[in-house]
Amino acid sequence: MAVVLAIGPHPDDVEIAMGGTVCLLRAQGHEVVVCDLTDGEPTPIGSPERRAAETDEASRLLGVRRRLTLRLPNRFLQDTIEARLQVAEVIRQVRPDVLFVPYWVDAHPDHVAACALAEAARFTAKLTRTSMQGEPHYPDRVFHFFSTHYRLHVKPSFIVDISDHIETKMAAIAAYASQFGDERGNAALLDAIRETSAYWGRLIHRRYGEAFVCREEIGIARWDGLI
Repeated sequence: MAVVLAIGPHPDDVEIAMGGTVCLLRAQGHEVVVCDLTDGEPTPIGSPERRAAETDEASRLLGVRRRLTLRLPNRFLQDTIEARLQVAEVIRQVRPDVLFVPYWVDAHPDHVAACALAEAARFTAKLTRTSMQGEPHYPDRVFHFFSTHYRLHVKPSFIVDISDHIETKMAAIAAYASQFGDERGNAALLDAIRETSAYWGRLIHRRYGEAFVCREEIGIARWDGLI
């Protein structure tokens, strides 16, 4: 079974982009670890304590048993050497086979920086003769997820069928009540996220899907996984 590490700029980004895929991976016996680069605060009605409680509840719903928060600066996330070393040490500790990281085009600077930071940390994590903790490690694959503020239509490399897990995904997102829902005055965003999942699902003749991009080519070893 594979070890998967999903790196998000803020709590809720992994849930929005690939909450269903996290559930599917876990159902198939894979280990999923989530690393939030920041605690996501400040926000208009949130607080570090509230956001941490929401993150714990979302993780419980998804069945994620291991979640790390690096507490890099929200709103000012950058691909610095110091930040690379922190993320690289997470990679060396978790030793994932696969990384999931944000797509590289976004209106939110934190999301763009998170992509660059995660990809640089992937390379940094394999270095020897370094003061970093842990043994060198280089994940085999990097897949990019969509939690974007632009209204983009990017041709995905693949779409994951999450039809059996859409309700869990939506419940995990709704757990972030300081970010989504009536209290924040943006409950329509939850409908939009569901509609986006329905759109990707229709493209593969399924009810719901999540789309991903890979910079490299993807090989196939078993035909029975295709839909």
